[in-house]
Amino acid sequence: MPGFSDKFTALPKPDRELPVLHEFFHEGLPQWLNHMGMSTGHNDRVGAFAGAVVATVVLLAMARVLTWGFQVVLRRISSKTGTHFDDHLLTQRLHHYLGRIIPLIIGFRSLPAVFEDFPGWISPLEHLFVVFFIVLVVRILRAVMKAGRDTLHQREEYRGKPLDSYIQVASLVLYILGGLAIFSQLTGQSIVTFLAAMGAASAVLLLVFKDTILGFVASLQISANNMVHVGDWIAMPKYGADGDVEEINLTTVKVRNFDRTVTMVPTYALISDSFQNYRAMQEGGGRRIKRSIRIKMGSIRFLAPEELERLKAIELLGTYIHEKQAEIEAFNREHQVDKGLLLNGRNQTNVGLFRQYMGRYLVQQPGIRTDMTATVRQLQPDEFGLPLEVYCFSSDVGFEGMERIQADLFDHLIAAAPTFGLEIFEKPASDDLRAIANNFSLRQA
Repeated sequence: MPGFSDKFTALPKPDRELPVLHEFFHEGLPQWLNHMGMSTGHNDRVGAFAGAVVATVVLLAMARVLTWGFQVVLRRISSKTGTHFDDHLLTQRLHHYLGRIIPLIIGFRSLPAVFEDFPGWISPLEHLFVVFFIVLVVRILRAVMKAGRDTLHQREEYRGKPLDSYIQVASLVLYILGGLAIFSQLTGQSIVTFLAAMGAASAVLLLVFKDTILGFVASLQISANNMVHVGDWIAMPKYGADGDVEEINLTTVKVRNFDRTVTMVPTYALISDSFQNYRAMQEGGGRRIKRSIRIKMGSIRFLAPEELERLKAIELLGTYIHEKQAEIEAFNREHQVDKGLLLNGRNQTNVGLFRQYMGRYLVQQPGIRTDMTATVRQLQPDEFGLPLEVYCFSSDVGFEGMERIQADLFDHLIAAAPTFGLEIFEKPASDDLRAIANNFSLRQA
């Protein structure tokens, strides 16, 4: 990387700046090798190798000590500050990377002293040290960014935001810049020259990074439009996703389904396809209950006066039946209706009273939101009977709580239907068919 490596290679030679190193590697170490009985012909090469080993051991020990020192400093700082940023710096092992900066610089400056007798090795090793330094800088920046992400995740206004997508994009940019710097360092070519050569391959790059680009654009739109947060319950039947969002990153959205399976949905699918987000339902504090009871239409009939008297004993309907019957009788007298036939005039039906009972029983349940829609309606009859649909909202938005409220409600309503002389429609079971066959056989006999 022009300019970057020059700053390293232009450093003063350590035999002038660091005389101690020069004296050790070229006077002390050769004397020790002679004392060990090494032949003079091999002193230069063995000396260089021994010097490299000694320098490596010393630098590694220095890195361990500095890493420990930075860790102690960061822990003391984090214990005295109210922010969690420094805590996350420790979690991301920033001290581990900082502890390698000084040994790396010292090692770089020691190369001419160690390999003075082999000048051809110095330049490649200097380039290698610069590559290590570039990698170290990238890892330090990523650790700082990740610590910032974790800190923002703890703040309410950023909780659920797709911060991972932004970190991944920034990391990708860092990797690209680091890769270009390493390429320039190893080849000696300018980054501008390399980028100019890559211009012809831009179409290929766009194709390779298509999902990444789409995911990044989708992440921006999701965040700007507040479409999905981590923790939202979403449903995307096209992808088999129905559960809570656990993670939003650059290319995928991780959804933990209610059957405990995990579905990975492409991030850009959230803006290109339709999906259902239940966040508003959860924030509103009401979860919809929408279920029908199907009445066998052959059991629907008018109610005789004696049946009405019997049904007045139902606490929820006593007053209603009395008032409704008075209204009906006044209408029939006014219009001089002949009540010799029950069909004539206005009458009450068992299904009508049952519908009224369902509505009154519904609003008395403690788990039903009466400030929201709570009604019982009659739907279009079909081959399965007459549907009486309960449409309301439970106060418990959790899956188990809502199911319990719904089950308790319909347990009672289904059990109450025979009191009104109504039959719940269901397809014949095997014992029903056997009973029909037995009755037919008896009639034939």
